[in-house]
Amino acid sequence: MKRIFDFIVSLVFLILLFPFIILISLAIIIESKGGVFFMQERVGQLAKPFQMYKFRSMVAGADQKGPYFTAQGDSRITRVGAFLRKTSLDELPQLLNVLKGDMSLVGPRPDVFAQRSEYSDEQWEKRTRVKPGITGLAQATIRNIGSPEQRTTLDLEYVDTASFWLDLKILLLTVKQVFFKGSH
Repeated sequence: MKRIFDFIVSLVFLILLFPFIILISLAIIIESKGGVFFMQERVGQLAKPFQMYKFRSMVAGADQKGPYFTAQGDSRITRVGAFLRKTSLDELPQLLNVLKGDMSLVGPRPDVFAQRSEYSDEQWEKRTRVKPGITGLAQATIRNIGSPEQRTTLDLEYVDTASFWLDLKILLLTVKQVFFKGSH
């Protein structure tokens, strides 16, 4: 049921948001050199690698100019990118990952493989038991203000308590977070 829901919702949103996707793509092209999309290898279900898509919100080659994470005021983030991140519009291309089956709408956010060292073997096995999501319990509740440990705790809690109804609750809480609190 979750896969069918993910597929239908992501397809509908891609169709409805297509005009915005075109406008965002044009804004990225006009502001800075480089491609429209940022693709990065991430950790999928059962620790299988996959290419995650995002709108490029940083200068071209930013992943070579700094760490895998960003901080408030990161100089690699473009003006358009700052807006995309604040509104979470940079995540829209991940709907393609959901269509492909690499991701779900809801699940722990996909890590890069360099983050493996931040987990115990048991935590890593549990976290990768489910598909990563565009949003998750941590994003819906503490957004970007939580520590890595708090986000890990919430990700593992999600794995233990995952259900269709919890996913719906997380999706609604995420909408509230995006519209009323924003991101960095």
